Amino acid sequence: MYRFVLTRQWVCLTLVALALIPAMIKLGFWQYHRHVHRVAQNELIDANLRAKPVPVTEVTSPGHEVPRADFWRAVTATGTYDSAHEVVVRMRTSNDDKVGFHVLTPLVLGDGRVVLVNRGWVPGGDDPRAYPPVPAAPSGEVTVAGRLKADETSGGSGIKDRKGLPDRQVMLINSGQQAESLGRPVLGGYLELTAPAPADDSPEIITDPDHDSIGAHMAYAVQWWLFASAVPVGWLVLVRREKRDREEEAAKAASAAAEPAAA
Repeated sequence: MYRFVLTRQWVCLTLVALALIPAMIKLGFWQYHRHVHRVAQNELIDANLRAKPVPVTEVTSPGHEVPRADFWRAVTATGTYDSAHEVVVRMRTSNDDKVGFHVLTPLVLGDGRVVLVNRGWVPGGDDPRAYPPVPAAPSGEVTVAGRLKADETSGGSGIKDRKGLPDRQVMLINSGQQAESLGRPVLGGYLELTAPAPADDSPEIITDPDHDSIGAHMAYAVQWWLFASAVPVGWLVLVRREKRDREEEAAKAASAAAEPAAA
């Protein structure tokens, strides 16, 4: 009765169905793990932003690779800005997605070490290769607060560290690179400024990272798993429909054959 499932057409259909089921299950788990990662990241961001600020020298040092547990850690630093060695970071977006530059200014601490401070975003000028108009950093000793961020790399950010850039322009914020140009020990990672707010709101301070939304990854996971469960059900429905159609055709053929005999 069900011998038709051994035909070439049905064998191919069955093999496709058997391949789809584990693929969809795997896609579901991929989306589930993305959901778990997003939830954990949101919890980490929230905890580190709420934590009591600590001196940046307590959580990083020259050559230190900032671990994930310290991303967005609230830190403070006291020193003097070295505006002569300030650089801008190309192709960065503002809080409303305009393309411009981030302003990276070294802050020389009391012991001579340096922490890089991302003071925020500024728009570019008419010439994208020219150094943009950047408000001067405060003079004298200052105390700043911000979020600790890890050094950017091409592998981690996907941004290519291009050569031959205009003077005082970089693609990545990297303490190792800046240590070479400064000739000073630079703390690993950098500080993303949150206070004090600059005069006239320029550079534009970077807002807190989003840590409220979790995206639709869990919904996508459930969707893939439902698709996986629907495949065998659909296969059975097709088999039963094929069986019914074949039985109806056989009955019609038998009826047509019986009519001449009756006549």
